[in-house]
Amino acid sequence: MNEHRKFELAVPVSTADHALGASHAPVTVVEYGDFECPNCKQAAPAVKLLLERFPGRVRLVYRHFPLEEVHPHALQAALAAEAAAGQGKFWPMHDLLFDNQRHLKLPQLRGYAQRLELDMLRYDAEMEGELYLQRVREQVEGGERSGVRGTPTFFLNGSVQDVSFGLQALFEKVGAESRS
Repeated sequence: MNEHRKFELAVPVSTADHALGASHAPVTVVEYGDFECPNCKQAAPAVKLLLERFPGRVRLVYRHFPLEEVHPHALQAALAAEAAAGQGKFWPMHDLLFDNQRHLKLPQLRGYAQRLELDMLRYDAEMEGELYLQRVREQVEGGERSGVRGTPTFFLNGSVQDVSFGLQALFEKVGAESRS
């Protein structure tokens, strides 16, 4: 396969996505991430900084891409984030999971749900029944069709953005795109 092929976002952003920022923003950054990935944890505060640096001009979208072969707790963490999302608390759970990345076993995930004051009967039932497994699998599949191989992978207005040398390039590109 030609590695220099430009990857495009296969699944357009929709209202079903977890997003921060104005829906009409000229720039949409989609991140495929894994809550157990150290690079994703490092990127999380910088990505949120985009919202502060470009108010009203950028929208952030987070999609799951748990790398289960290397991160044994990533899938359960994604399911916990979705269970929190079902109760309107995706982003607080997102932040808690990255803040406590070394502690993502089921009892710890349940503790974060309690800290966020989720309805625990509902949370327990949804986790037990893996209610959101299909949603996570669909996001992984969409990522794979978009050329995602690792995390974090960022798409800016539908095109993959290379962040292998840091996030500065992402900031510069958002700045340029939000002005045009």
